[in-house]
Parts: sequence; structure tokens; C-alpha cells
Amino acid sequence: MAKKEQKEKKQLIKKLKDKYRLVIINDNTFDERFSAYLTPLNVIAGLAVVFTLITLIVVGFIAFTPLREYIPGYSDTQTKLNALNASIKADSLEEAQRIYNQYFTNLGKILNGELDLSADSLQNIDERRVYEGLDFSASKEDSLLRLEIESQERYAINQGIPLDENVLGLQAFLFFAPVKGQVTAEFDRSIQHYGVDIAASEGEAIKAVYDGVVLFASYTYDGGYVIQVQHPDNLVSVYKHNSVLLKKAGDQVSAGESIAIIGNTGELTDGPHLHFELWHKGNPIDPINFIAFTY
Repeated sequence: MAKKEQKEKKQLIKKLKDKYRLVIINDNTFDERFSAYLTPLNVIAGLAVVFTLITLIVVGFIAFTPLREYIPGYSDTQTKLNALNASIKADSLEEAQRIYNQYFTNLGKILNGELDLSADSLQNIDERRVYEGLDFSASKEDSLLRLEIESQERYAINQGIPLDENVLGLQAFLFFAPVKGQVTAEFDRSIQHYGVDIAASEGEAIKAVYDGVVLFASYTYDGGYVIQVQHPDNLVSVYKHNSVLLKKAGDQVSAGESIAIIGNTGELTDGPHLHFELWHKGNPIDPINFIAFTY
């Protein structure tokens, strides 16, 4: 039985190696135009090579040309790019919605008197942020200067203040200067300049003037990067044209805590400075009457 199988294999191999002559003849003149000797094994190998080449060519066209966009299951590059942009925008909108929800939640708590803004409630403040290149620690000289200025403000706070009942309540506040520098533009209701401009070195830290909660921290067209802080007794402080915001809406801050960095952002600016406003019960107040900005 084994000899028979071996014999059949030898016969098959012999048939595959048998030579055949392929001849192309002119049917009218019977002239021989082409002839070639072929074996079944050569024919099979040739067909395999041709099939492989055709497969590689088709795969190359699909992988490296726009033809793949017409094949079901493949998406074009523009569609993928649009999907990526849509995903990024959706994520940004979700974050913006979260910030605004937090803003209105805190605002509602403040208006309803549900948020405790006493000094004791503002002790647990997240100090985990680290800002490289910025040294906010106070030296001995800075501390002595602060005590001196605070003591001067304590006795000079009423000078030049109109005796209005909305302003008299602020006499109990001891404000911390947001920055020290030259006042380049003063408070002027007639031109709707409801604050003061203080020129300072770019990159200098801006401090909160009093304990409170951040109401708004974002970018605006006119004011650039703006941060607003709600304080007790319906007092709001506003800091405009910053280069960096160190706090976000909903954060609690203490007087003297760094909340932003001096900058030159927004359309209504012509150099590094801080535009600072104080609003008490919905009315703008001249900050110079309460805070000493100059050295």
C-alpha cells in the first residue's frame, strides 16, 4: 500500500514537471508568432505571483489613497478631525457649565445668608497649589511695613469719606492693599471709571483685600482676566487685566492671600497694571478712601 502511494506521488510530480509548448499562430498564414515551454508547476507558481502582486496593489491603493473613503467602514480624515473638535468643545462646554453652576450656587447661598463668611469659617483654605517662580512669603521688613500701614489706615480711614449710611458700615473693615504702586487713574463717576488703576511690575502677585468667596474668575473682552470676590456686608472687590488667575469660582480666600498676577490683558489696557474696584450694596466706592496703594 505504501509503495502504491509513493508511486502515485512520483507520477504526480512527474506530471507537474512535464513540459508543454505554448504556441501562438497567425490563423490566416499559420505563421508562428510566439512559443514557450511551460510546465504545470511553472503555471501554478506564475499565477500565485500574479495574484500576490494584485493583492498588494489593491491593499496599497486602499491604505495610501483617498479611495479607502469609498469603502464601507472607513471614515475620512475630515470626519475624524470634526469628531475630535466636537469632543474638545463638548468637554470645554461641560467645564464652563460646571463653573457657572458653582457660581450661581454660591451666589444664591450668599444672597440667602446661608454661607458663613466669618473669619473662623475661612481658616480651612486649600493651600495645595504650588506656583513655580513666585515667592509669596513675607519678609520681616514686609511684615513691619504692613503693620505700620494698617495702623495708619485704622486712624485715617474716615478722611474724605462722605457720611453715607452705606459707607459708614465699612469703617469696621481693615482692608489689605491688593498691590503697592503708583495710582495712574483715580475713581471718577463722571466718566464711568468706577475704580482705580495701579501701575505695578508685571508678574507681581495680587492679594485679596478681605476675607471672602470668589464669585467670578474668567476672561472678559474689556477687562481681560478678571476675578471678583464677595465679602461680608454685601461688599464685592473686582480685579481686572490680570495675566494669571490663581483662584476659581467658589474658592474661599483670606485677606492678603494671592489670587492673581499683574498683567496687561483685555482691550481697555495700555500696560501692566491693576484696575481695582470696590462695590458696596450695589454702589461703586472710591477705594482710595479705604486703602493706601502707594509705598
